[in-house]
Amino acid sequence: MSEQTLVIIKPDGLARRLLGRIIQRFEDKQLQISQIKIETLSKAQLHEHYHHLVDQPFFPRLLDYMMEGPVLLMVVKGEQAISQTRKIVGATDPLEAEMGTLRGDFGVNKTRNLIHASDSVDTAQEEIARFFG
Repeated sequence: MSEQTLVIIKPDGLARRLLGRIIQRFEDKQLQISQIKIETLSKAQLHEHYHHLVDQPFFPRLLDYMMEGPVLLMVVKGEQAISQTRKIVGATDPLEAEMGTLRGDFGVNKTRNLIHASDSVDTAQEEIARFFG
């Protein structure tokens, strides 16, 4: 079943010049990048995007991290794009993520974990609409 999902390569992914290597992983799995842009997210956008985490003690650290610089936003589509993307990305905590996943290979810690990917069809639709209209 063809799906689409949102992927955000976080500021450290851009700063560390990992974009090509990250995008290649999706293309290697025959997933297509249908929309892509680079922008610096505002505090308001981040509060909306991470609304479910606002009350968490780590939220201020997450907010600061996400505002360090620009991010790359992309819509990835293809067969079972959501589950394939989640496998490519790996567990939230890079120390628990398997080697061979983006977070396992390049993530630093639970905050600086390199990448965001939608976790369901509903979330993907909401996130794509938020960032791509």
